[in-house]
Amino acid sequence: MIYLTTLLFMLLAYLFGALNGAILLCRLKGWPDPRTGGSKNPGTTNILRLHHAQAASCVLIFDLLKGTLPVYIAYFLGYSPVALGLIGIAACLGHIFPPYFQFKGGKAVATGLGTLLPLGMDMTGLLIVTWLFTVAVSGYASLAAIVTAIAAPFYVFQIKPEYTTPVIMLSVLIILRHGSNIRRLLAGKEKKIVNWKQ
Repeated sequence: MIYLTTLLFMLLAYLFGALNGAILLCRLKGWPDPRTGGSKNPGTTNILRLHHAQAASCVLIFDLLKGTLPVYIAYFLGYSPVALGLIGIAACLGHIFPPYFQFKGGKAVATGLGTLLPLGMDMTGLLIVTWLFTVAVSGYASLAAIVTAIAAPFYVFQIKPEYTTPVIMLSVLIILRHGSNIRRLLAGKEKKIVNWKQ
């Protein structure tokens, strides 16, 4: 029975995660689809590039919540760490492959971070500081996401080691989703969101 309810919860998390904040905001505002401009990624960073910080903040909060809410609910219902990890990954897969938007979604960085918020403010703080520090040093949002994804399992191992395996699973998913960014970074063709030389 627990396996059936976990699968059901994963399906609901997937469908909820598929509600892309960037695409919905652009449709609400009458703006072009974010998948057609900038980096063509329907996420917070591209909305910041194409529009303004207020719009990007709305997308960030929305995408965080759709990762946080399913995991929080499952956590309070007593699901195991592995089940919580699978539910979080399902929410991220919904963001990456949304059935409502031709299965063309974002990279699940904000949604992935949202799934980790139930682990506590210490974990959240470490992830945010890692992301901000990497952006401040390099100027690359994609590199910050990759570095943070790599660091996350090490952080959680120190704070709540029972969640290490599901966090590794989530980190691998996010890193794989950034394959094109990694290639552009290695080729020196990735765009920065902060350029201190200007």
